[in-house]
Amino acid sequence: MSKSKKKKASKKVKKGKIRRQRASKVVPFADKDFLSLKEFTREDLETLFKTAEKMKKFPESFLTKLKGRSAALLFQKPSMRTRVSFQVGMSELGGSCVYMDPQEMPLGERESIKDIARVLSRYCDAIVARTYHHSDVEELSHYASVPVINGLSDWFHPCQTLADLFTVREKFHAIEGMNIGYIGDGNNVLNSLLFGVAKLGGNLSIATPRGYEPSEEILKSIKLLSKDSGSKITLSNNPFTAIKNAHVIYTDVWVSMGQEKQRDQRLRDFQPFQINMAVLSKAPKDSVVMHCLPAHRGEEITDEVIESPRSAIFDQAENRLHTQKALLFHLLTRKRKK
Repeated sequence: MSKSKKKKASKKVKKGKIRRQRASKVVPFADKDFLSLKEFTREDLETLFKTAEKMKKFPESFLTKLKGRSAALLFQKPSMRTRVSFQVGMSELGGSCVYMDPQEMPLGERESIKDIARVLSRYCDAIVARTYHHSDVEELSHYASVPVINGLSDWFHPCQTLADLFTVREKFHAIEGMNIGYIGDGNNVLNSLLFGVAKLGGNLSIATPRGYEPSEEILKSIKLLSKDSGSKITLSNNPFTAIKNAHVIYTDVWVSMGQEKQRDQRLRDFQPFQINMAVLSKAPKDSVVMHCLPAHRGEEITDEVIESPRSAIFDQAENRLHTQKALLFHLLTRKRKK
């Protein structure tokens, strides 16, 4: 074969490769549920934050983006922020929500989860589920033909983490390299925060009482993610270790829904982990305080800290609306997963 023919053949091969690469390029959020942050990439999250930023600044530009779409809110636990932010968010995008409480739709009792998932998929464009058991969210996802969004389960609270990290980005103009000190229980909020921070290259210093650390299963997954992103995750049983060099100090309730029988023991175990002005005085002066709410004032955090100028708690709560609007937009403007 002549040199000129070889060059032409080589060009054809290269063009073919480029076409195949373009064709196989993964579209962000395509055909995905939102059960946790495990399955979402750094690019997915960065895309979502950019959209949320635009929606917050220019809400009028998105008023009809989900016109005619609907979401079923299937809640087994009480909620204020999750319910209101999804309902208002869908309304602001031109869509609507149908709310179902535990009395109306007890999962797996009056009807099986797989039947509920398939029926709601015929009526609505998305299902937002707030459950006691993560396995229930997974089962809904398996049988639903529309996106299923985890509004909270015993293992994860990914919608909360979207708002948390968007707030960090808003306050410090970055997530990568930011130091977050988490003081409290190794619960579902922390599990999701771990995945979000590790994927985006932030640093998370965790302080819990002994016996309340995140599970080994979660930590094993986070270790692998951190290697790729450069994220640093550290654990201790000393709250002052967690706040050293922290840009953000984060806490959550000591007694979550379903743990009421453990209340007395937990209050004793967590008492040294309260966020108060004495603790805050040991943190960097430009650090901010975050809490996912609802707060038990006087337990995990004092009234004085919540009302202080360093509190970003209500900005964080507001950002649930903007990040969930962005999530709905990306999930519902892609083709269905099945």
